[in-house]
Amino acid sequence: MTDQTTPEDFINERQGQYSHIKGWGMDFDPKNDPTFPIKKRNNEEHQGYAWQRPPLQEETVEILKSVERPNLTAVYGTDNPPKGLSGAIRRMAFNYSESSYGRWLPLVLADRINMLEGVAQDIAKGHLPNIAKELGLGAEWKYNKKSFISKSVVVGLVIGLVAYQFCSKKKK
Repeated sequence: MTDQTTPEDFINERQGQYSHIKGWGMDFDPKNDPTFPIKKRNNEEHQGYAWQRPPLQEETVEILKSVERPNLTAVYGTDNPPKGLSGAIRRMAFNYSESSYGRWLPLVLADRINMLEGVAQDIAKGHLPNIAKELGLGAEWKYNKKSFISKSVVVGLVIGLVAYQFCSKKKK
């Protein structure tokens, strides 16, 4: 599979009727062109879009590819390749279409797990993260005390209920 494009790739061979779509074909009439007179028109635009593809970035780490677009784009990020449990979840998610909950929900879960993996790595290296500062609790206390207090009460109640459940089960 190649990712080289040619003008023929962009020619509409179906010749479908799209006049029912609001705004469709508005640039066909040069008198009704919203870009006039800034844009210099020529008929070559209607032949398709042709360009010289830039050289591909070298693939040095694992890169997850969409099922809709299995080839690589010219440039992509490599600073955080998939690894660990979050990487396994990401690999599984990339088996699904981009329009599927099976794709996006696992990716959100993988982000949360990746955050926990990062905290575990920090602790393993001897660095104890300042979670209160990283969550922005100081700024919330300074600028939004009402929200801070309500969240604190809810968290306290949840922790109290969990502790009560554990203690009551041990007594039985």
